[in-house]
Amino acid sequence: MAPPGILNRYLLLMAQEHLEFRLPEIKSLLSLFGGQFTSSQETYGKSPFWILSIPSEDIARNLMKRTVCAKSIFELWGHGKCPEELYSSLKNYPVEKMVPFLHSDSTYKIKIHTFNKTLTQEEKVKRIDALEFLPFEGKVNLKKPQHIFSILEDYGLDPNHIPENPHNIYFGRWIADGQRELIESYSVKKRHFIGNTSMDAGLSFIMANHGKVKKNDIVFDPFVGTGGLLIASAHFGAYVYGTDIDYNTVHGLGKASRKNQKWRGPDENIRANLRQYGLEKYYLDVLVSDASKPSWRKGTYFDAIITDPPYGIRESTRRTGSQKEIPKGIEKCPESHVPVSLSYHLSDMFFDLLNFSAETLVLGGRLVYWLPVYTPEYTEEMVPWHPCLKLISNCEQKLSSHTSRRLITMEKVKEFENRDQYSHLLSDHFLLYQGHNSFREKYFSGVTKRIAKEEKSSQE
Repeated sequence: MAPPGILNRYLLLMAQEHLEFRLPEIKSLLSLFGGQFTSSQETYGKSPFWILSIPSEDIARNLMKRTVCAKSIFELWGHGKCPEELYSSLKNYPVEKMVPFLHSDSTYKIKIHTFNKTLTQEEKVKRIDALEFLPFEGKVNLKKPQHIFSILEDYGLDPNHIPENPHNIYFGRWIADGQRELIESYSVKKRHFIGNTSMDAGLSFIMANHGKVKKNDIVFDPFVGTGGLLIASAHFGAYVYGTDIDYNTVHGLGKASRKNQKWRGPDENIRANLRQYGLEKYYLDVLVSDASKPSWRKGTYFDAIITDPPYGIRESTRRTGSQKEIPKGIEKCPESHVPVSLSYHLSDMFFDLLNFSAETLVLGGRLVYWLPVYTPEYTEEMVPWHPCLKLISNCEQKLSSHTSRRLITMEKVKEFENRDQYSHLLSDHFLLYQGHNSFREKYFSGVTKRIAKEEKSSQE
């Protein structure tokens, strides 16, 4: 641990995907482990190299046990725009901080990592030999060294114009790798039970990290579907619970989503998915329930609500209703007591979701959800708002040239008081988002136009 007031500098090597999601994930995880996001860099943009100040190596290691957006972290010993600047920086690094890892009883190796350029073996050896001024007293061990050091060179982001010399050069001691392997080991392709909208594994873990999910939390998904988001939270030790209005999906019945499989098998269900990964002990339950009519008694609280509401593209947006609510012009059955299925506008869905989250989250708990938008009409003012919830981050993922979905993370900062009071307060704000109630039509209008354009060009 660094002395009070002194922060050690670390270099994060980031993955080059889901670029907008990286910074909120790192900030959330640092906050979860008692750190604070502190950096000398003014902006990160698309760069894979981030310099951070972190209070301790323990926090750095905990960060890497969770992140799927970062590949590795290094204790930064030196940094420069050219080799001479790097060597000067290394000579100014306190020797007492180097000695514990360079003494005669230790083993080590030095690795070279280049971004956007490939070096020859001869060039790599030359760079390693140039570090002979460092006080290495241990023995080189290429197979199982006690300590690994890395030279990292950044040649920019343009693969069509690779510079002769790097923009930045870094040298540091490797601390730990991130959890990138989770993306492959939890891949939807290998999952026992899937649906049309099962969430990509990488994004599921990002959502759990944005939600600061931790061991023994209770995490809820009100639009649970096939439970992909529950799996990510359970992996981090949280107890998971969900509801969905679709009886067949909750019970694993009906037509299968897999190619060349007509019907779902008797053991295709959410519990089986958690069992597949050894996470069944974290499964609380999943119920058939309507998110527009929560059946929770007062005093029920969740540490996080992480969900992907339906947009009306692959899954319909429906809610239950009574015979009285059937629109005019449609035949009613006055003797029926069976609930009818009614359309559930997106603006109403998010209105209900925010109110429910404000009421049932613990103070400091987080809501993480996807908000679909028609890009030409989107403005930040359209993001749903609630007086009990603070917006933490807003990240975009493109769906098409004219539509996208935004991952919204909010934190409960104020106790919920009265639902009617908030309904009046929020009604005007949600008017801004009502244009997106026709998101399905706008989504497919773009698809139709594109197909027509392609057909026209092929005829010409």
